[in-house]
Amino acid sequence: MNLNDKEINEGNVSNENKLNKKVAIYTLGCKVNAYESSVMAESFKKAGYEVVDYSEVADVYIVNTCTVTNMSDRKSRQILRRAKELNQNSVLCAVGCYAQVAAEDLAKIQDIDIILGTNDKRQIVSIVEDFMKSHQKQLIVTIVLAERKYVEWGKTAITSKARAEIKVQDGCDRYCSYCIIPYARGPVRSRKKEDVHDEIIEIAKTGIKEIVITGIHISSYGKDLEDKPKLIDLLEYIHKIPGIERIRLGSLEPLIIDEDFVRRLKALPKVCNHFHLSLQSGCDSTLERMNRRYKTEDFRRIVRMLRENIPEVALTTDVIVGFPGETEEEFETTYEFLKEIRFSKMHVFQYSPRKGTKAEKFPNQVDTKIKAMRSARLIELSNQNEEEFAFQYIGKEIEVLFENEHDGHTTNYIEVYSKEEMKPNEIVVKKVKSWENGKVLV
Repeated sequence: MNLNDKEINEGNVSNENKLNKKVAIYTLGCKVNAYESSVMAESFKKAGYEVVDYSEVADVYIVNTCTVTNMSDRKSRQILRRAKELNQNSVLCAVGCYAQVAAEDLAKIQDIDIILGTNDKRQIVSIVEDFMKSHQKQLIVTIVLAERKYVEWGKTAITSKARAEIKVQDGCDRYCSYCIIPYARGPVRSRKKEDVHDEIIEIAKTGIKEIVITGIHISSYGKDLEDKPKLIDLLEYIHKIPGIERIRLGSLEPLIIDEDFVRRLKALPKVCNHFHLSLQSGCDSTLERMNRRYKTEDFRRIVRMLRENIPEVALTTDVIVGFPGETEEEFETTYEFLKEIRFSKMHVFQYSPRKGTKAEKFPNQVDTKIKAMRSARLIELSNQNEEEFAFQYIGKEIEVLFENEHDGHTTNYIEVYSKEEMKPNEIVVKKVKSWENGKVLV
């Protein structure tokens, strides 16, 4: 591969023999993948391709894979197999996290032409070009654990008409005992705040009003940079950019939230009053086995701090049920803790062993049926909490950013539906009439 990064990122490859060629990208997993898929799509556009939906006939199919759970792996394989049913002669590419940690398994799927790891998908256009000339299968997976610097992906990437994802860092060094992501993404690498700032300025010029600050572990932002900026420093730096009216944060490690963080956050009105705090368990002994670095009392203090200082704040979380060794008593401790905290929504996952993690070899793996029963109880609790949180707004006026003609979100991430046709990317004040099917109606 002789193209340099600038040529790859800017899509400066020959357009010869590519007129009318189509590429389809399917994205699984997190907001970082959504951002990176958007950049890949832009690179293909600049190289002369038409980007189409994954359900359409295309010349190139790319699956940006996820490996956070066994279900993610299975879905990645299913989506990959679907492509050749649409066009047997297409180029099929598996890229991203699952490709990074299970390249040999994917190589056994005969139809896959190109396998690229998490860092290597930056070069997707040139690699596809090479394959079209040589028809030689490509398996390119570099060792991400050796990476030490953030590598720019390219120009502005926009993931919807009314919201743009901004990737500010990559990698994670937490090594939770259940998680494969540090091995798939490598160590923490932070993006220079000047580069983040410049990209947001370009996004603001398009008229987009909301940005989402995302990364693999954004709470670690800046620890690897020379001047050691923190996430709150970055937020203060970008807050002044005109045109951007909402700044939304991705998932946060709870311990990032201290008195200084909250004090400075209160002075940034553009930052949305919705925080996704990754909990995973409400039981201290389970948290210890997970290698999480806080206790439930820390979490209580953090929640109290946010609710006392941020008006109408919404708190959401992730919870894993059936972690190895989780007894009935430990689960009940988690359940009672979640009832006490009253998250406005919880994403509930049944633990699945990930090859290469410490928890894979832990004793006392929990039976599948027990995990399903515990998951169902927490999902029911989450639904109750979500409804209670939304019901307090019935009869009140709320500020909504509409992503399309009918659907939008409040700053604290309540889903909104309007029967009246609205103008996308407009922030309007509407009165809440009712709550139906997981959305407030205005």
